[in-house]
Formats: sequence, structure tokens, C-alpha cells
Amino acid sequence: MATKLDYYAVLEVTREVSSDDLKKAYRKLAMKYHPDRNSGDAAAESRFKEINEAYDVLKDEQKRAAYDRFGHEAFTAGGGAGAGGFDFGGGGFGGGGLGDIFEQMFGDMMGGRRGGGGRQAGADIQTQVEITLAEAFAGVKKSITMKTRVFCETCDGTGSKEKEAGVEVCPSCHGAGKVRAQQGFFVVERPCPSCHGAGKIIKDPCSDCRGVGTVEKTRTLDVAIPAGVEDGTRIRLSGEGQSGGKGAPAGDLYVHIQVQTSELFQRDGSNIYCRVPIRMAQAALGTEIEVPVIDGGRASVKIPSGTQSGEHFRLRGKGFSVLRSSARGDMYVQVIVETPQHLSKRQKELLEEFEKEAGENVRSSPEHAGFFSRVKDFLEGKG
Repeated sequence: MATKLDYYAVLEVTREVSSDDLKKAYRKLAMKYHPDRNSGDAAAESRFKEINEAYDVLKDEQKRAAYDRFGHEAFTAGGGAGAGGFDFGGGGFGGGGLGDIFEQMFGDMMGGRRGGGGRQAGADIQTQVEITLAEAFAGVKKSITMKTRVFCETCDGTGSKEKEAGVEVCPSCHGAGKVRAQQGFFVVERPCPSCHGAGKIIKDPCSDCRGVGTVEKTRTLDVAIPAGVEDGTRIRLSGEGQSGGKGAPAGDLYVHIQVQTSELFQRDGSNIYCRVPIRMAQAALGTEIEVPVIDGGRASVKIPSGTQSGEHFRLRGKGFSVLRSSARGDMYVQVIVETPQHLSKRQKELLEEFEKEAGENVRSSPEHAGFFSRVKDFLEGKG
């Protein structure tokens, strides 16, 4: 089953992105994955091609509007020009030019998408899959179960009890599935009222599907979710939606990815942030700590003496996966210095001795000393 990621996800932007922000996102990614900067990296080269393909479509207002309406199908229906077949001159939508574009864009108001022989195409399905942050990092295969309409095997999708023998061409529309009516200067097409757009009339409907050609069934499908997906990513599986009956294309399945929040990590694009508490003495004297990494391993971080609460330490290449690439972002460890609680009598005595000596040594707490020096100047009217 081939999956093709949303062009907006490829460029790491939302569907509401402005033209200027789209251009900035493209330039940033194109520079990052340019072959000249990633010599010999096949994954980077593939990612660079995806980025250019996505931007070639979304930078053009007309192509973008068609993509928002039809998805990747807008560029594969006719196999014409552009990024996979989009051509307003008459190639991208089956050779009919603007007439076919308007027919597809406004087809839902006149009976929806249609397959061969006037049959209506199957409906699209929307579903949501929830994954953990670790699964988003590594990629995962998820089984989804859904109720959908599938091809009726009893009547071979014809809707007739006698299969093909029980199906006649509609005498009103002569199999076209639509009729034309003159309204002033315009000719308007509508679904045929006799056959409801099917183009055929069934004399004796199938007992299982009742003439529809499809039946409801619970179906389980495996969906491959690539490493590096973000929360809100939408994956389109062409032809995995509801069946449209014999001679009509099936709809598409749209899988919306929801990534759970983590108790240990916070994600920002390809970077990971982790807050690690350390004791006051560790921060003052310096230490070495072990921290968890998103891939399930551990990493050592050296904490120098005199570290202040909130300081960050960078671990290169320990961050999140980059979509469709072997690269990884960075991990940032933020240390939080904890104030000790529930002290024993001896601990209190030691801290009192420390405080007494520290009060006489300005260098031990420079920020503390500097702040109260400025307060004193302010109160005395010097600051």
C-alpha cells in the first residue's frame, strides 16, 4: 500500500500558511537538504526532491486550490504536466481543461464524484490514530478497525439479484447518469431523476445490498506511520475509503495522527527538551548525571560547578527524527536546582554554617550580592 504524505507536512507548515511563510519554510528546508551540503546522502537527496515537488504545487495559487480540494489526486488523474500531471491547459483533469475542473469542483452539488458508467464514487473516510511520542520518533505500524462499505460479492457489485442480466440502461438519460436543462443562457446538468445518477435501472434489487452494490462491513487495515511525524499530520491512503460499487472508484482514507504528550520530553520540531532536577550540592560542586534519550537509551551530561537553575546543556544528534530522513535533531537538557526540604538537625546546622561563611564571601553568590547592592543604592537615591 503506497502512502504519500501531505505536501504541507513535507514543508512542515500548516494548511493556513501564508505565501511568505511558505517561501521561508521552503528555503530553510531546501538549504538543509541540498545535495551540495549532503554529498552521498541518498535520503537527503530524496527529501530534497519531495520538498521541491511540494513547493512547486503550493506556491501556485491555482495548483494549491486544486490540491486543497482533491489532494494528490489532482495531479495524477490525467498524468499531464507539472508536479505529477497538473495542467490547466487540459491535461491534469483527464483532458477536459477548465470544463472538467469546474465539473469536479462543483460535482458534489450535482451528485458527487462519479465513476465509470455514471456510478457514484465511494465516500472518503476520516479516522484518527493516537500514538506515543516514542512511536512518532521511531515510526510504527498501527491496525485500525472501522465500519465501511465494501463491494457486494453476492451481486458482483451490480445491485441486481440477477447480476448483469437484471440491469438495464436508463431510458431517461441513456446511461449518462445526468440530464441537461436550459435555464436562460445557461445549460445546467443535474443527476438523472429516474436512475438517481446511476445511468442504469435495476429491475430486481439484490437482497444483500438492496440495489446499492455495496454492503456495510467492519474492516481492519494496517497503516504504516513514518518516523518523524508531528501531531496533526494527515496521511492519505488512496482507494482505501468506501467502495463505490462495480465500475466506480473507491474513496480515500484519511488518517489523522494524534501524538500523545510525554511526561519526560517536550518536542519542538526536530529538537527534544528534557527538564532534569538536581540537588543544590550537585549544582554547586559539579557532577555527572545520566538522562533518558527518546530512542530508549541513556546519555551522560557533565554539570560544571556553579551551575544555575534553568541552564541548558545540548546533546547533538540525540533529538527527534526528521521526517523522511536519517537525520536527527538535538536534545536540550535543562537542569532545575532543587531547594532541599525536610532537613535533619545536622543538615540545618551545616547549612547555617555555610550561610554564615557565604555571607562574608561576595564571590560565592555574585548575583545575590550585586542585586542587593543595587537595591541599597536605589533606596539611598544613588540609582
